[in-house]
Amino acid sequence: MPHDDTPAPSALPRRDALRLLGAAGAVLAAAPLARAQTAPATAPAAPAAPAMPMNGNGFYRQKIGDMTVTVVSDGTAPLAAVLPTWGANPDRQGEFAATLAEYSVAATNTVNHFNPVVIEMGTQRVLVDTGRGGANGQLVANLRRAGIDPASITTVFITHGHGDHIGGLTTGGAPTFAGAQHVMGEAEYRFWTTQASPSAAVQANLIALKDKFRLIQAGQEIVPGVTSVATPGHTAGHLSVLAGSGASGVMVLGDAAGHFLLSLKHQGAYIGFDTDGAQAARTRQVIFDRIATEKLWVTGYHFPFHAIGHLRRLNARSYEYEPTVWNWS
Repeated sequence: MPHDDTPAPSALPRRDALRLLGAAGAVLAAAPLARAQTAPATAPAAPAAPAMPMNGNGFYRQKIGDMTVTVVSDGTAPLAAVLPTWGANPDRQGEFAATLAEYSVAATNTVNHFNPVVIEMGTQRVLVDTGRGGANGQLVANLRRAGIDPASITTVFITHGHGDHIGGLTTGGAPTFAGAQHVMGEAEYRFWTTQASPSAAVQANLIALKDKFRLIQAGQEIVPGVTSVATPGHTAGHLSVLAGSGASGVMVLGDAAGHFLLSLKHQGAYIGFDTDGAQAARTRQVIFDRIATEKLWVTGYHFPFHAIGHLRRLNARSYEYEPTVWNWS
């Protein structure tokens, strides 16, 4: 529409009109450059602070108190069926299937997520679990996308000895995080490394790095402000991680979390690769109650990416995971 009293031009063919709009856009875009060239000299502006990489493309950064928690995806693997693996109780399959349908969660032809976590507090950068490693591992690439140099990791903590948590400890036979102190629960480490026939993953990533590990007990500090928490059942010596900053805190559950829906919604549910299903289910009820009561942030290793949020208590026996609202920055 004209903005003055000049008679309106006759209608242009659409193609010519688009050409004119493109030319006008180019003139408008060039105008600030022209003004900058003719503007009087002034003191140069201070350089902008380097921008952090935008959340997404394999990582999600969350500020919690004075610490920064970054969930770093190690990718996904095909998952043909959720049941019975992720809800293994044989007498509750119908109940589990109904819950998946109620929440519109795909029961078949879906994926399993792997989510290591970096906790930054002061000068400390603590990596919790290292993903699968090898050809499938995406941890190192996604650390770099997040602006985290793998060489800057000061501590690596391992929740338990399953291959999808320890596989990224080495790359080509060498430590992936060579400058970091490695920390693991003593009972868990001893269990895996003293077996008669340790798996290839254990040999390459635990036994081969034995001199790098500091072994701790449940409840001991990993670094100041970051403490191990006993969460047995998935494995006998499984440890989770509690990091606190003032009144804020986050619980990094590793595989103590189980399934993001079934393990929370159904008291007593266990998963197929829990070492002791009944104990794992009891542990989950205790730790879920603590997280909800203390209003902690929470992240689970196999929760769908971006895998960080809070727990809401539905009733005395049941909880719901609420992922945080995505923030691009």
